[in-house]
Amino acid sequence: MEGYNPQEYNIITLERYVLGEGHKSPDQRIASREFTLLMSSLHTTCKVIENLVRKARLNNLVGVAGNQNVQGEDQKKLDVISNEVMVNALISSGQSAVLVSEEEEHAIIVGDRTNSAAGQYCIVFDPLDGSSNIDAGVNIGTIFGIYKIREGSTGSIQDVLRPGREMIGAGYCMYGSSANIVLSSGSGVHGFTLDNSIGEFILTHPNISVPARGNIYSINEGNSMYYHEPVLDYLNSIKFPEPPKKPYSARYIGSMVADVHRTLLYGGIFCYPADKKSTKGKLRLLYEAFPMAFLTEQAGGIATTGEKRVLDVQPTSIHERCPIFLGSKDDVSDLLSFFKK
Repeated sequence: MEGYNPQEYNIITLERYVLGEGHKSPDQRIASREFTLLMSSLHTTCKVIENLVRKARLNNLVGVAGNQNVQGEDQKKLDVISNEVMVNALISSGQSAVLVSEEEEHAIIVGDRTNSAAGQYCIVFDPLDGSSNIDAGVNIGTIFGIYKIREGSTGSIQDVLRPGREMIGAGYCMYGSSANIVLSSGSGVHGFTLDNSIGEFILTHPNISVPARGNIYSINEGNSMYYHEPVLDYLNSIKFPEPPKKPYSARYIGSMVADVHRTLLYGGIFCYPADKKSTKGKLRLLYEAFPMAFLTEQAGGIATTGEKRVLDVQPTSIHERCPIFLGSKDDVSDLLSFFKK
């Protein structure tokens, strides 16, 4: 057929991509069948949550649920439902051994709950990141990281109290004008967009690479009175640069998924530092900082606490917090120079 290009019709679904990654895995950490079943549960969960988010106002799912999570934060109705959906789906997949959720005080040991053999994987997740923005219709999302259980283990909390560098995969799903899953299993970062007409996530952003330098900084400057000197000095350097350099633009949504997604695509730096008020930082290490740091490094960027690589931090508890700076290699390197002074 004249003008026919078969590549135009070579649609790559998320399931097809995951199957391919399983076969390519050099150290066989990712068993294609088991990992595909796990990812199938995760992306089905994301489709369910996306549907709930879009219909939240119509189904009276906005507002608080009347409870607080383990962090002392008011739970939104969608927080509670999203957590239940995700926990049930991951247990039902038969591939999970340990689950850690922002909304659960304790780790869920799947074998203890189901009285059956556990799977190979441990999933740490924030079922609905940015939930304080739900009622305003701002982009929110689901964040997850995946470990494989240690050899000989049947699933324990020690399987997740490990540095982020030991994760075998991480990703997030952003719910906004479209639903986008961005993930990595250790061989680059790829983005998928939900095509509601066929109910599948389609590869739309292959091989995401964060630019070496950007011109956007993302930080909650409402807390600047509490910042430590290196952070303040860095911010001044990009807001009031020596000519002919131009100042950076400020972009802060207040939803980590949305802010990091923009940073991966456009470059720049995302910051959530420790300060005089939050001495250990605000974001949770296991299910926010580790997955986003994993993705950032896979995309060619840097993720640091200001003192060390985020993925090298040794967690001591499942809800531990840490500071994080991530984004373009040159921008984060500039920031680190102020910490070294």
